[in-house]
Amino acid sequence: MTDPVPSGVNADDVKKIARLSRLHVEPADLEPIAEDLNGILKWIEQLAEVDVDGVAPMTSAVDMAAPLRSDEITDGGVRDQVLANAPKADDGFYVVPRSVE
Repeated sequence: MTDPVPSGVNADDVKKIARLSRLHVEPADLEPIAEDLNGILKWIEQLAEVDVDGVAPMTSAVDMAAPLRSDEITDGGVRDQVLANAPKADDGFYVVPRSVE
């Protein structure tokens, strides 16, 4: 006969999760964290009971159009300002040390 699956999270589970996450948790804090996690799991169970059939997915609670800009290819118009930061530049390009002889 198999043991039933335990419901919820206990202090040993929190200790294992903390070790796997490489987090230090004081022994006195294990049980309160387990209670917090069990509360979160209960909220998730409640959400699973909500009937969402026919509800369209939303990306925002406010119905608004995203501001879009035209998709134009430009050079940015600031080449000289960018190249001013380069240690060495030649004819509008960065000069870098040769990596292959």
